[in-house]
Amino acid sequence: MTATVPTVALGDGLSVSKIGFGGMALSHVYGGTDPDAALRTLHHAVDQGVTFIDTADVYGKPRDGSTGPAGTNEELIAKLLADRRDEITIATKFGITGAVGVPGAKAARGDRDYVRAACEASLRRLGTDVIDLYYLHRRQLDIAIEETVGAMAELVAEGKVRHLGLSEVTADELRAAARVHPIAAVQSEWSLWSRDVEARVVPAAREVGAGFVPYSPLGRGFLTGAMTPEKIAAGMLREEPRFVEHFAANQRVVELLREIGRENGATAAQMALAWLWAQGEALGLAVVPIPGTRSPERVTENAAALRVSLSPAQKARLDSAADLVEGDRNLTFMPRDWISADRE
Repeated sequence: MTATVPTVALGDGLSVSKIGFGGMALSHVYGGTDPDAALRTLHHAVDQGVTFIDTADVYGKPRDGSTGPAGTNEELIAKLLADRRDEITIATKFGITGAVGVPGAKAARGDRDYVRAACEASLRRLGTDVIDLYYLHRRQLDIAIEETVGAMAELVAEGKVRHLGLSEVTADELRAAARVHPIAAVQSEWSLWSRDVEARVVPAAREVGAGFVPYSPLGRGFLTGAMTPEKIAAGMLREEPRFVEHFAANQRVVELLREIGRENGATAAQMALAWLWAQGEALGLAVVPIPGTRSPERVTENAAALRVSLSPAQKARLDSAADLVEGDRNLTFMPRDWISADRE
């Protein structure tokens, strides 16, 4: 039986659960996974009322060692959809080719043929006849975004996609895209310690009527307080300055979350999520964070953050946390132009 989580309207008439689930956490990116355990976590999320499930064609590890989109995360989620499609709003993405760092290969594509082929492949892997929210994951910079969004709009007209989204776009790119077709959601990194989108992208999203879906709302796990230098050294963040060289300094942010959490009977993770909802309200747009986890217990914890309220004074104290952060949000192995703020 599905628990009740409030719904919220993003844009273009799309309503989703007020907290979503980021499927990337169930792929190889953060280490090996047990598919059966991953599926149990997904079912638990839906049982908790977290029915907005986010994935991408590039999440997962190609079985054949190729550089193309793996699709294995979509195939995992297909097992959830097979039993519970009517309960779920499914979001997936295309555009990252899986060829990051491969000489002569395009790391991102947005041409019409690629858009259509990627959609057909995702529909097949997900085992569904329609994608509720289809994102451009990263744009191909030498193709006008209007061309890519135009191809995506064709998919809506054909009934293969219901709503369109964009990930890590600049304010100008968002406005240009919205002139072609309504944009339901913008997805970019946004959290207590990654706030660059607030300068231009968030106001543009409000202007065009799009909601915002923050990825990594818990700072890739750092803001939960559960990270240790040993855990970081064993994973994909082992060369990232924000997590390694600046680990001790950035614990000040975690301590602030814990301190205010104790005042509210809440965890650091719950405070970080509560701040995002409060910030969305302050900035005038719908915000639906999509934390990912492999643990059913963390799913429950994250959903319970919806019951946390911040006083104006607590909100102001958390707002100041950005001044404590040391290190850049970009992952060093990713292209710099995949971060919207670096193109503005």
